[in-house]
Amino acid sequence: MPFYNFKAPNLPLFKNDYNRLDQDQFANVLRLYFNLLDNYFSSTILDALNGAAGGNGITFPHIAASDSTNQIAGGNNTPTAVKWNTLNSGFGWTLNSPGSATCAVAGVYRITFRLQFINTANSINYATVWLKVNTVDATNSATIFTIPARKAAGAGNEGFLSAYSEATFTVQVGDEIELYWATDQAYVASPATDGVYMLHDNAQTSPFARPAIPSASGSITWVSALT
Repeated sequence: MPFYNFKAPNLPLFKNDYNRLDQDQFANVLRLYFNLLDNYFSSTILDALNGAAGGNGITFPHIAASDSTNQIAGGNNTPTAVKWNTLNSGFGWTLNSPGSATCAVAGVYRITFRLQFINTANSINYATVWLKVNTVDATNSATIFTIPARKAAGAGNEGFLSAYSEATFTVQVGDEIELYWATDQAYVASPATDGVYMLHDNAQTSPFARPAIPSASGSITWVSALT
């Protein structure tokens, strides 16, 4: 939705003596200007704010993304960047490979995320997730999650946790945002070592139909302008 800067018209200069034509010209200039304002606010701004969908014409800076791969930590207690390979929606943000996002509009934002953890080990393990801004840990942004132990050996008996959290942060134009995680016992594919990783699972049709489960999904949404 475009916004325009309106400039007040140049008003005609009056002679010292009253003249009806001068007065009519003055009133006509004001009438044209106020008609312009009335038409703009009624057809553009008010329609956007009070339309059938209520604010459907307003777009705020945001980004939403997900990932369709299994994500394995770099080792026990090793900070590892969360990957995002699918841009679901975005305005004012750029998704970079393999998983950072760059801001084009300074402001206060909120990040919300959901990470699908799986634990193949017999013991309860832990995962910690936090935010980095320009590779620097964001203050008070970390959350720790408890991942249940598997019930028994074999596929389908693992412990699962859908880890959700959020954090509010401030960014300037060009700042780069990343989500990091670490676990006390990381899963290793080869040689096989049980532990925690982030699971992606394809859509299924049996024993019931469901969509795919992304290993990570999240969004960054606008809160306010900088103050």
